[in-house]
This record gives sequence, structure tokens and C-alpha cells, in this order.
Amino acid sequence: MNSILSDRIIQMEESATLAMAKKARELKSQGKDIISLSLGEPDFKTPKHIQEAAKAAIDEGKYFAYSPVAGYQDLREAIAKKLRDENQISQAKAENIVVSTGAKHSIANVFMCMINEGDEVVIFSPYWVSYAEIIKLAGGVPVLIEGNLENNFKATAAQLEAALTDKTKAVIYSSPCNPTGSVFSKEELEAIAEVVKKRENLFVIADEIYELINFQGKNYSIASFPGMFERTITVNGFSKGYAMTGWRVGYICAPLFMAKACEKMQGQFTSGNTGIAQRAALAAISGDQEPSKEMEKAYLRRRNLVLGLIREIPGIKTHIPEGAFYFFPDISDFFGKSAEGHTINSADDFCLYILEKANVSLVTGEAFGAPNCIRLSYAASDEELVEALKRMKEALALLK
Repeated sequence: MNSILSDRIIQMEESATLAMAKKARELKSQGKDIISLSLGEPDFKTPKHIQEAAKAAIDEGKYFAYSPVAGYQDLREAIAKKLRDENQISQAKAENIVVSTGAKHSIANVFMCMINEGDEVVIFSPYWVSYAEIIKLAGGVPVLIEGNLENNFKATAAQLEAALTDKTKAVIYSSPCNPTGSVFSKEELEAIAEVVKKRENLFVIADEIYELINFQGKNYSIASFPGMFERTITVNGFSKGYAMTGWRVGYICAPLFMAKACEKMQGQFTSGNTGIAQRAALAAISGDQEPSKEMEKAYLRRRNLVLGLIREIPGIKTHIPEGAFYFFPDISDFFGKSAEGHTINSADDFCLYILEKANVSLVTGEAFGAPNCIRLSYAASDEELVEALKRMKEALALLK
């Protein structure tokens, strides 16, 4: 029946993170003791006051109808206030905000509104798996500029400038970064901004979904720099910092013409986000922030725990993540080695070996533009992390 399917869906790559998580669930259902370190999902429960806000909204009975396409006005105002107060994006107003069904949906809206056939988008790589596929779905061409282990996986402004062509329409990066956990400094972002401002009609998509999990103390928004609000679409949401992955609430802050375009696009695809989820999001962004701070402290403790355990495994090389909840180690020293019928020739092989031999699920770095690496999520309990790294160490010691 493939003849019925469109070329776009046949050519689209499946999300590697979701595919590995699905495989882990299947093995668990078969009774295997799988420790999943593959999915970028907080293991914490949504904070209680956010849950209570959703319950109150249900009891109030006002939020069962279609919501405004761009989101409820009070939520958009609260988001804009947060961006002005915390991110120093002084020009942010409710009219610049579009609330969508998660940050992934927000990014898809932006590229569908921005990209014409053949337009190029520069991606800072390693990158989140969906960027390239969404760009290609919109008819664009992903152009990768690569950071490496030695520079904390951060491509530079100079690399960006060298990658620009007459077809370049936009630039996208995440900070803190999925998959590497790297964080761009103020100076690094200022350098990127200067390159962007040299080119007319070149835009930045700044993915800041992990901003509340930043061990550097401060997250800088490129939209706050002089001359950049008009050139920047800031993407954020509630999934990571508030442990609200299943609630599906994300948003953009963009120049008015782009916000209106995304609202128009969303009006034809999904309409407005779920009303109850938006009431929960309002409580998250305007209520008690202490639970998010406690989660950040827990992630930092886990990062340090995992760092020590990784350093005990010969052959794995890693930098020190500065945010998010991932390690992105180089495992290429294992390429060419074998054990018990398994030969490791790629990061894919490495992940399959660890899944089958150690019952630990990881994600191949190939999906993120770094074929020598794997992504390990430490959004798991201390006990699971210790056990997972123990199993990995034992399995890797067999490779010769």
C-alpha cells in the first residue's frame, strides 16, 4: 500500500528518541528489566499546585469549549511578562505570543510559515532530532555546522558566517542544548547576533525549552540583544522545567507578522491548545517556582553522579554538560570491537549492543548529527542511573 502514501511521509525519518523509547517499552512488556535512558522526559511528577489549577479549571466548567487559536489572553500576557522580567526581552507583548501544542508544534508552525522550496536553514549541530525533518517537510534544506567534543559541541559564529548563502533563510540552535547539554554564553550569542544582523531577512529560531535546567546560573536570550527582537523567534514551553511533557503546551515569542502567520497556520491545523492544559500552564509560569528549582538541583546532583560513573568506564570520552539532562559522550573507541557475536561498527551498533547485553536503552548520536556519539538521559532515579552505568561498564568490558 506504499503507493497510497505521500513521498513526504515515506522520506521522513522516524524520531530516533521515540523509536528507542518504543523499543524499550516493548522489551519491558516482555518481562525484561530495561532501564530507559533514551527519552528526554523528566521523571518527576508535575508540581502539585499546577495539578490543582487544572482540577479547579475543570470544576469551574469554563474551559471546555474551543480556546482562542493563539492561546488565552491571560496566559499570553503572563508569558510576555515572564520574557520581559526574566529574559530581558523588553519588547515582548501578548500579541507576540502564540501558544501551541508543545514546543515541537511551535517549531513546525514557524518553519511552515517561513520556508519556501529550496530555502536553507543553518542548524547548529549536534541538534535535536526533529529540526532537520521539520525543515525538509517544509521544503527547506538543512545545512549543518558542527561543534565537537573539544569545544563542548558548540559551533561558532565564524562557522555560521561561512555557511551562509543567498538561500539561507534562518538559523536554529538550542541552549541549553538537546542533545549535548551545552549552554551558549552571552559572548557567544552576541557573536552569533552580529553575524545575523549583517544579513537582511535572516532570522534566528532560539530553542530555549531547557532554560530552567541550566547549571551556569543564567540563560541568555538572543532576542534581548540590540536589534535582535525583530530577527528572532524564541521557542519555549512547559515540558522540561515544569515536568509537564504530557500536558503539551509550548509557545513562541516572535515579531508580530510572524506571530500572526503562525496563528493563521495553527488555525487551519489544530486550532487552540487544550483549555485545561493552558490553565495549568498559567499556574506554572505565574505561581510557585520552587519546585522547578528543586528539580534543577536534582538534575545537577545526577549530572555529577553520572559524570563520576562515566569516567570509570575506559573508552568513553565526555565533556561536562552545563544544562538540560543529557550526556553526549564519544564512544568511537569501541568501533571495530566485538563480543559474543556482536561487532560495534557504529553508534547504532553500540546502542543495540547495550540494549541487548545490558538492558539499557540509549539513543544513537547519528540521529543528532554526531555519528561517533550516543545520548544518555539522566532524567532517572539515582538508583537506576547507578545500576545502568554498572551494567554498561560490565558489557563494554567484554568488547575486544
